[in-house]
Amino acid sequence: MAHCIGGSYERIEGTIDLMPNDLVYHTYINREGKPQIDPGPILRHEERLSTFFFNEVNRARPQVHSLLLSVMAEKSISAFNREYHFPHLQVFADRNRVEKQETFEIPAAARDRFMMELNIEIPEFIKDRKALVFDPRFHNIDQLLQGIRPDILPFDRLNGIATTIQREITASGTLQDYALDLWEATRNPGQYGVSIDGIDMDRLVFAGASARGMSMLLRAARVAAWLNNRNAIIPEDIQTIFHETVAHRIFLFPTYEMRRESLITPLVRGILQSVASP
Repeated sequence: MAHCIGGSYERIEGTIDLMPNDLVYHTYINREGKPQIDPGPILRHEERLSTFFFNEVNRARPQVHSLLLSVMAEKSISAFNREYHFPHLQVFADRNRVEKQETFEIPAAARDRFMMELNIEIPEFIKDRKALVFDPRFHNIDQLLQGIRPDILPFDRLNGIATTIQREITASGTLQDYALDLWEATRNPGQYGVSIDGIDMDRLVFAGASARGMSMLLRAARVAAWLNNRNAIIPEDIQTIFHETVAHRIFLFPTYEMRRESLITPLVRGILQSVASP
């Protein structure tokens, strides 16, 4: 994706000893044997930084998460006695879902800042699995990128395109009421008839989606409508991206949080099935 959008790309590996300053600057001994400080991955490309990827973000400490959230929210950071701005920055992160030792689960506030959470599973179709295992093209990332045309999208114009989409794609009053009902159902699913076998629905949801989350849901729905050549949102636009945009923003009581992965999908599916669609 970074290759197609263009601009500059950086990544960092999440480790337990990673400190916030490691994102900002890099300290080392130069060839003259003197200490030297260079800009870190966040600062290295300044305003041309368009894609930043944080690998295994849950291995990093909460202090690192805090700095990352600040950069995502403010699109700027102070360092070297000046202010750096990142008007085109997109942040992607993945997390280790298997190991629990030396990991720090991302807090609610941090998860809410990410527009979507996607589960990347093993491909369903056998032909795709065979390709990943036997096709040498997938064994070398540099070789794989050679087959992708770079700079398909102008990274420094995407903000303008996004603003136009959000301004021009409309949402009717009925559609707005539907979205508000979905929001309320994330907070009180039992009131909308949502049920899961063996689960006390009154003690399941600790907190539903935030106002920021619902705003992002409607932003994503406008893009879905635009991609389908519509100038107004319809219920299907919300439904197709509801799980990816909202599921990670629903927080369960501690009694059920350990079973989150098995409960959140039927909960979200039940909300979509129970709330009447216009």
